[in-house]
Amino acid sequence: MKDKSSRLFIILGAFFVSNALLAEFIGVKIFSFEKTLGIQPLNLKFFGYENLSFNLTAGVLLWPLVFIMTDIINEYFGRRGVRFISFTAAGLIAYAYAMVYFSMSLTPADFWIMRDTPSGQLNMELAFDTIFGQGLWIIVGSLVAFLIGQLVDVTVFHYFKSITGSSKIWLRATGSTLVSQFIDSFVVLFIAFYIGAGWDLKLVLAIGVVNYIYKFLVAVFLTPLLYLIHFAIDIYLGKDLSEKLQLEATMK
Repeated sequence: MKDKSSRLFIILGAFFVSNALLAEFIGVKIFSFEKTLGIQPLNLKFFGYENLSFNLTAGVLLWPLVFIMTDIINEYFGRRGVRFISFTAAGLIAYAYAMVYFSMSLTPADFWIMRDTPSGQLNMELAFDTIFGQGLWIIVGSLVAFLIGQLVDVTVFHYFKSITGSSKIWLRATGSTLVSQFIDSFVVLFIAFYIGAGWDLKLVLAIGVVNYIYKFLVAVFLTPLLYLIHFAIDIYLGKDLSEKLQLEATMK
C-alpha cells in the first residue's frame, strides 16, 4: 500500500467498479433528456420510426465515466489492468444481481408492505420488486455489452497508441470510447429487446442510433475531463514514475 502505483490502481479500480454497479441499478429509470434541459423533444426519425427523442436510461449518465476510467487505467496499467478490472466488475455486477433477486424472494414484514406517503399509500414490496426486478435478458444483454465494449475499447486504444505514441491522448481515448460505445449501444438492445422481447430489428436499430448520438456527444464533451484526470495523476505519481508506468503499459 506504500507504493503509489498500487494505490492508484486501487482508487481507479474502485471508482470504475462503483460507477459500473451504480449504472446498472439506476438504469431502470428512463428519463427525458430534452425535458430535463427544459427543451422540447427533438422527434427524430430513423429506419421508418418517427417521434424518436432522447428517452434514456439513467445509467447513461455514468457509463461515459466508466469508459473514461477504462482509458485512464489503459494508459497506466495496460491491457491486463483493464481486463482484470473489467472481469472483476462483471463478476461483482452478476453477484449484486443474484443478491437482489435473493432479497426479492424474502417474505416481507407485514408492517413494511403498505406505507403512507405524501401521495397516498404505497405498496413497498411491489415497488421494490418492480424497481430491482429487471428482466433476465436485460441483465444478460447489459453484462455482455459491457464486456465486449471494454475489450473493444482496450484494443482500439492500443491501436491508436501504437500510431500516436505518447501524444494525442484525446485521439486514442475519445476514439476508443466512441468505437466501444457504438458497439455497446447496439449489443445491449439486440440481446435485451430483439432476442429477449421480440422487438422489430428496425426499432432496435433506431433506438440504438438515438442512444449513440447522446453517447457520442457526451464522449466528446468529456474529453477535457480526461486531460484533467491525466494531469492530476501525473502530479501524484511524479514524472519518472508516470513515464515508467505508461511505457510498461504499452507492453502489457
